[in-house]
Amino acid sequence: MAKWLVAYASMTGNTEEIAELIVEGITASGHEVDLKSVTDFNAAEVLNYEGFMIGVYTWGDGELPDEFLDFYEELDELDLHGKRAAVFGSGDTSYEQFCGAVDLTAEKLKERGAEVSPEMLKIEYSPLEQEKESCRDFGRRFVTAGAEIS
Repeated sequence: MAKWLVAYASMTGNTEEIAELIVEGITASGHEVDLKSVTDFNAAEVLNYEGFMIGVYTWGDGELPDEFLDFYEELDELDLHGKRAAVFGSGDTSYEQFCGAVDLTAEKLKERGAEVSPEMLKIEYSPLEQEKESCRDFGRRFVTAGAEIS
């Protein structure tokens, strides 16, 4: 059976909570998954997994957070062809670029050759009760889908 990775950057705990809910969905569907903060490992470790999901919160008006920058830059050294990926994150709709860091990360993964899901999960702040199941479902669909989540 394939092994999956959910990695995240979180300052206030919002993106971490989303990541934990995604992991719940993956494990409930019978798959093995590792949950890691991007500050605790090197980006090259994503190559050890069938596929991976990256969570990142957006800082300011669409910017990547500081603690995510090393991981983001390490991606430039990787050939991600043949790897499935999805991106999720938290943000604030009061800014013009809602969850802009999610979009930047998805583009970087595509540049490096990953098969990035066209579906991205964007949550304002922390998931509301009705959004929690959507987070779990996002994880379930990713690991059970083909090359794309539909």
